[in-house]
Amino acid sequence: MKRARVLHRGRLVEAVLAEPGLLRGPDGRAYPESEVEFLPPVAPTKVIALALNYVDHARELELQEPEEPALFFKSPNTWIGHRRPVVYPPGARFVHYEVELAVAIGRRCRRIPAARAMEVVGGYTIANDLVVRDYVSNLFRPPLRGKCWDTFCPLGPYLVEDEVQDPGCLELRAYVNGELRQRGSTRDLMRTIPEIIEYITFFMTLEPGDLILTGTPRGVSPVYPGDQMRLEVQGLGALENPVVAEEEAG
Repeated sequence: MKRARVLHRGRLVEAVLAEPGLLRGPDGRAYPESEVEFLPPVAPTKVIALALNYVDHARELELQEPEEPALFFKSPNTWIGHRRPVVYPPGARFVHYEVELAVAIGRRCRRIPAARAMEVVGGYTIANDLVVRDYVSNLFRPPLRGKCWDTFCPLGPYLVEDEVQDPGCLELRAYVNGELRQRGSTRDLMRTIPEIIEYITFFMTLEPGDLILTGTPRGVSPVYPGDQMRLEVQGLGALENPVVAEEEAG
């Protein structure tokens, strides 16, 4: 089932995808996707992301593979929904997208062994872990200045609860203005979803709706105001967001 959180005429609607282009609310009412504003499909208390969780991406950036999971937060000011504009920071030189599989936690959990980790997964969605690469270096660790600009974590469009048979075997793609820029597979994750959940819950309680961004493969490249990003993860749909200059954001 594909669930969405949308605004329709200012009212929050929890809906499911009934057919392409059509959402259906709990009262059975139909909502054309063209008439709603998408919100992130879950309401997390936190979004935790992994850096350099694909070997080819680490090599692409000429960075050493981390000896253990390298974690950082995407703060609430970054979370936006499908089709919402990403605001390009003034003076930035190198802003790029990162297509990622995001894992949603389904129940409160702590100290979960890898063998039981999938029991706490509530679903999956797509994340775009945008970054200003100008501000990611050994001088800026953790990379909050590069990662936590307003609008820099689009999520959605849906939370897919029960249609993903093997999250360790999903293809990821990123397009900019219709051009395929990035392609990879979760087969190449350095650390699997169960391993990530075990690592995080050893020291941190996760709550329902919390998201874990599992990393991005090789293939990042710059985007600029006027560009249109389309990110796809197999079985999860497509997350689309335009890039706009700050003065156009209002």
